[in-house]
Amino acid sequence: MRIAIAGAGNVGRSIACELIGNGHQVMLIERQPRQLRPERVPEAEWVLADACEVSSLEEADVAGCDVVVAATGDDKANLVVSLLAKTEFAVNRVVARVNRAENEWLFTEQWGVDVAVSKPRLMAALVEEAVTVGDLVRLMTFRQGEANLVEITLPANAPYVGQPVRSVPMPRDAALVAVLRGKRVLVPTPDDPLEAGDELIFVCTTEVEDAVRAVVLGKLGDPA
Repeated sequence: MRIAIAGAGNVGRSIACELIGNGHQVMLIERQPRQLRPERVPEAEWVLADACEVSSLEEADVAGCDVVVAATGDDKANLVVSLLAKTEFAVNRVVARVNRAENEWLFTEQWGVDVAVSKPRLMAALVEEAVTVGDLVRLMTFRQGEANLVEITLPANAPYVGQPVRSVPMPRDAALVAVLRGKRVLVPTPDDPLEAGDELIFVCTTEVEDAVRAVVLGKLGDPA
C-alpha cells in the first residue's frame, strides 16, 4: 500500500519505519524544515509541505494513497488533514492521532476520521490491561464500524477454562480473533482449549460488550 503520513516527528517517523518494515510505500509530509530528516528514514519519500493545504496535498498526490495518517502533535491540524484527505481526495482509510483526551469526541467520520488513536486512552488501556484479570478492557475503537477491540484475561475460575473455544457461545456482533498465551499468539480454532491466564482478544460492538463479559466470565463478569 501507499501511505502518506502528515507529521515527521518522533511519532510519524516511528510509524513510517514500522510500515516500511512491513513492505509498504511511505511518504512523510512535514512543514517544519528542521524536522525534515530524510537520513532518519531513508526508505521513505520526504515532502516539505503543509499538509493542511489542499495545494500541498495535490502536489504530493495524496489521492493516489491508500491510507493517510494524521500524526502531528496538533489536534487541530490532524482534524484538518483528515477532513481534506477524505473529502477532497477520497482516501479510502484515514487514521488520526489524538493528542489531548478532551478532543477525542471530535475525531469522528464527520471529520473524515476512520480510526482515531488516542494516546491518553491507549496508555490508560494498556495500564489497565496490564493489571486487570477477570474483566473486559477496551483497547481501541474502530470509528467506521463502531466496533471495539477488547481484551479479557481469564481467571482460573472462569466457566470455560479447560474447555474448547467452540463451547463458548459468542453473542452476535462479537468474534474471538486471538489468544495471547505466554509468548505465543494463537489464532483460535474451535478445538483449542482455553487456559487460565489466557488473554482473549475480541472485536465486538459496544452494545454487546456486557454480553461478551457475561458469557466469558459468567457471574464474575456481570455488570454491577
